[in-house]
Amino acid sequence: MPLNRRNFLERTAVTGAGVALAGAVGAVPAEAEGLAGDGGARRRKRYALTVMGTTDLHGNVFNWDYFTDAEFDDKAHNDVGLAKISTLVRQVRAEKGRRNTLLIDAGDTIQGTQLSYYYAKVDPITGAGGPVHPMARAMNTIGYDAAAVGNHEFNYGIPTLRKFEEQCDFPLLAANALDAKSLRPAFRPYVIKRVCTPHGRDVKVAILGLTNPGIAIWDKANVQGKMVFPGLEEQAAKWVPKLRSMGADVVIVAAHSGSSGTSSYGDQLPYVENAAALVAERVPGIDAILVGHAHTEIPEYRVTNKESGKQVVLSEPLKWGQRLTLFDFGLVWERGRWQVESVSAKVLNSNTVAEDRRITDLLGKEHRKVVTYVNQVIGTSSAVMSAAEAAYKDTPIIDFINHVQAETVKTALAGSAYASLPVLSQASCFSRTASVPSGKVTIREVAGLYPFENTLEARLLTGAQLRAYLEFSAHYYVRTAAGVPVDPAKLTNAESIPDYNYDVVSGLSYEIDIAKEPGSRIVNLSFQGKPLDDAAQFVLAVNNYRASGGGNFPHVARAKQLWANSEEIRNTIIGWVKAKGAIDVGAFASVDWKLTRDGVPVF
Repeated sequence: MPLNRRNFLERTAVTGAGVALAGAVGAVPAEAEGLAGDGGARRRKRYALTVMGTTDLHGNVFNWDYFTDAEFDDKAHNDVGLAKISTLVRQVRAEKGRRNTLLIDAGDTIQGTQLSYYYAKVDPITGAGGPVHPMARAMNTIGYDAAAVGNHEFNYGIPTLRKFEEQCDFPLLAANALDAKSLRPAFRPYVIKRVCTPHGRDVKVAILGLTNPGIAIWDKANVQGKMVFPGLEEQAAKWVPKLRSMGADVVIVAAHSGSSGTSSYGDQLPYVENAAALVAERVPGIDAILVGHAHTEIPEYRVTNKESGKQVVLSEPLKWGQRLTLFDFGLVWERGRWQVESVSAKVLNSNTVAEDRRITDLLGKEHRKVVTYVNQVIGTSSAVMSAAEAAYKDTPIIDFINHVQAETVKTALAGSAYASLPVLSQASCFSRTASVPSGKVTIREVAGLYPFENTLEARLLTGAQLRAYLEFSAHYYVRTAAGVPVDPAKLTNAESIPDYNYDVVSGLSYEIDIAKEPGSRIVNLSFQGKPLDDAAQFVLAVNNYRASGGGNFPHVARAKQLWANSEEIRNTIIGWVKAKGAIDVGAFASVDWKLTRDGVPVF
């Protein structure tokens, strides 16, 4: 779809500048009360509106884990998927009245499961006569009104995103995704829904979509020279007054941006990654924000706008279809228009309901195709490999990822000016439940080692930079004095660092002294049996998330790029196993790092 002003204006003209009719009058929960001094002759009109929200669905339709080939479950016994969300939505619509509700999403929709991967890469929706994306089919059936564009929407390239957009019966919104040349919106910035009331005048509900500026670095290969992503606050300040001037009675923002005010990519961009609360605080005229991106559960969070003094209600419904947010708006007719009198929010848990058979029946064929695909045998393993202890021990399963990555980079650099440099590799414990059995190995078991769509790069680093890199990574451990009993369950994730932001670097030997202060924990750091030379040069095989600044690790984002690949690391590993036919664990497994306290190993 060409990105030009004419096409954008034609689209908005067709929809009446994004205005759509939500429906006729239904069972409206409204009330009236007498006005002072009028003897009750005139009545104050009231209307109740509910806006439901999801976020970070990440390709989850069914309550199914394709990596374990079983029903999804976690320690909290959450359920996942749009089939569960559909049941909740139907219940809310039955209670509130279908025409008194809207349903929106805050992004990250088409990446994350083997179901979404299959229809991006194996049987792509972009192919000639290709299928309709399962997420589009499910969301169309449920009846979404709008969805913000998330950063992971770009993982498979703009053509796949555009095809998904074309297949959706609702608009994809991103006011701060601009065409790189014209600087005009690359997607619709907003939509205005007209909701009928029993009192004559419709309620005009504006939904503004904002996406994450980190796209510019995380998916640089897909968007550079095509789109730019200015800050959320900047674009909200531009669009919210316009929406109010167009008569919007309610302004809701669907923001693919967390509420913490922090960034995971350091100073690589002059914009805040998790800016939802800042938008609420600094941009007047917003009533509520559906928050996404951070994968946290926020039932209700109130932020006072500094200019207007009014409270803005934020809510984030966790991830993967585990929760559904409900924003309840109380509106009153005053001074010739609808005014927002009250806003509250809460979340519903999808594990309280059964899957909607409409959705599971609709996409049962696609589900079975993917189950068959992921259970293909592609090779064998000489031993069991488990990630259960990989967060605090050097385990073969992480060594395997690093082995494949380093070998891939060495092959890619052969014959280049950097071919003689030693190749190191970084990897994280992405899933503590990942495992590879002894004997036959399937696609799903290998894919389970790397659940993210990261691609592989090679960056040039010095020994000193690698030392700083490891010190930064070691912040992940809770400081534990020598002699104090160690509970592995309480040892990791210090400073709320997720597992995927703790890196192991293979090719070096080192200890992490967890009795020491963060920043001075790496001891006995060596390369090939000798103390690491700070001036020596190394090639680091690194994923594109880390290379682009994800996690804010030092040096790597500014390091010279020697090579980059567009293939997902997950597929690189699958291809390696297919080509070799066997995983010889003894060929790469070794204990090169360990946790210590005053020189004594913790384990």
